[in-house]
Amino acid sequence: MSTATFAGVPVEVDAEGFMTNPDEWTPEIAEEIARQNGIDPLTERHWAVIDFCRRDNEAKGTPPTVRRITKQAGVPTKEMYQLFPKGPGILAAKISGLTKPKGCI
Repeated sequence: MSTATFAGVPVEVDAEGFMTNPDEWTPEIAEEIARQNGIDPLTERHWAVIDFCRRDNEAKGTPPTVRRITKQAGVPTKEMYQLFPKGPGILAAKISGLTKPKGCI
């Protein structure tokens, strides 16, 4: 593990840059991770997905897959790809301060 600094806050990250402790996450960290990944600003729809991911992760103990997000958060797959290009499940989890979802390449 290593440490990365987002929004002036040092956090533990894995080798792929995913936060290892979701309790260290803040909305400011999310905004910086999003900017680093070409998403600026985070819209209301982004926040709806981020909030769902964090709640679902807390309830289930694992980050949600894109399928779970689309089925349970009411965000169509096409919109997920518009909101989080280049891998919506991975990017949504990373911005949400979660570990990498299982099954994502």
